[in-house]
Amino acid sequence: MKLLVQRSKESRVIVNEKVVGQINFGLVVLVGFTHTDTLEDIKYLTKKLVNLRIFDDENNIMNKSVLDVNGSILSISQFTLYADTKKGNRPSYINSMKANEANNLYNLFNEELKKYNLNIQTGIFQADMLVNINNDGPVTIILES
Repeated sequence: MKLLVQRSKESRVIVNEKVVGQINFGLVVLVGFTHTDTLEDIKYLTKKLVNLRIFDDENNIMNKSVLDVNGSILSISQFTLYADTKKGNRPSYINSMKANEANNLYNLFNEELKKYNLNIQTGIFQADMLVNINNDGPVTIILES
């Protein structure tokens, strides 16, 4: 499982010209799954994510988590995180989990996040999404299980 995490001041996801998920302050998380991912990977990474100290404290030092700042999370499924570009110029997605299984894990991931009492917004799995991210910093971190 792989997460690309971006600290955000304001972000939204649009499907068919309609906003389906939006946050004002928090984290945008692009979520990708591979064949060996399990519920244990989800639990490990959700705990890591919500406790990741990448928000500034009163001394402008990244020392606070999304929980500490009462931020929101915009979760977007992103199978291309497992793109393999070693051969040629066209990425292979053979390492990405099949859609049905990935959708189940993506739903479990979002349910696990909700246990932390944060505002969780999402995109739509397998939809053609327009994702507007105002990356604050910019701060971008990759988490893997």
